[in-house]
Amino acid sequence: MASKLPVGAEAGTVDYKSLSDDEWKKRLTGEQFYITRQKGTERAFTGEYWNTKTAGLYHCICCDTPLFESSTKFDSGTGWPSYYQPIGDNVKSKLDLSIIFMPREEVLCAVCDAHLGHVFDDGPPPTGKRYCINSAALKLKPDK
Repeated sequence: MASKLPVGAEAGTVDYKSLSDDEWKKRLTGEQFYITRQKGTERAFTGEYWNTKTAGLYHCICCDTPLFESSTKFDSGTGWPSYYQPIGDNVKSKLDLSIIFMPREEVLCAVCDAHLGHVFDDGPPPTGKRYCINSAALKLKPDK
């Protein structure tokens, strides 16, 4: 049975989930590695895309999978790029218990398991979700 590729993902030769930390360090900046591979969080209001209004697609910085459309981005007032809906099944979430008193849902790239941010249930219609994403985990490809 063939595995289903996420929407917009290309069949390639790289098995992103098997790359070592050393291999990721060669591909990413220090900040990108900290955010995506070590589950870091950038400071609010400092990321490249927190206030960007440019139309386009936001891709995973690690594997180039399209994750969010700019049309789903909204101003959450939090200082991080926020979206109410991902593209297809290109992101996944899992329970994050790293802070005992504050369980959250971690958001990951479905292709390479990059840590993107967290999802909360205080977003706008139509989903009621707020995908709070680190700019350093994203690469914006503007519409032409």
